[in-house]
Amino acid sequence: MGLIIFLFKVYAGYLFIKFLGRLFSPFLFKYFTNKMKSNFNNTNNRPEDKKSEGEVTIDKMPKKTKPSKNNIGDYVDYEEVE
Repeated sequence: MGLIIFLFKVYAGYLFIKFLGRLFSPFLFKYFTNKMKSNFNNTNNRPEDKKSEGEVTIDKMPKKTKPSKNNIGDYVDYEEVE
């Protein structure tokens, strides 16, 4: 008898959550679409750097790599002996 009551409560909770989802989903959808739209408009309205054709700019200098200290060995040239 306790198992049937538990299953009934779980099913009723599922139906309640499903009802709330259908009730609030249009509001959540509208909120997220407006938020994405405003983010899209903000990224597209940034002032662009006007550059003439052929102008080269460097934003960031690459890091200088240090030579490896791993001495694997020297290359030895060899000849095949028969």
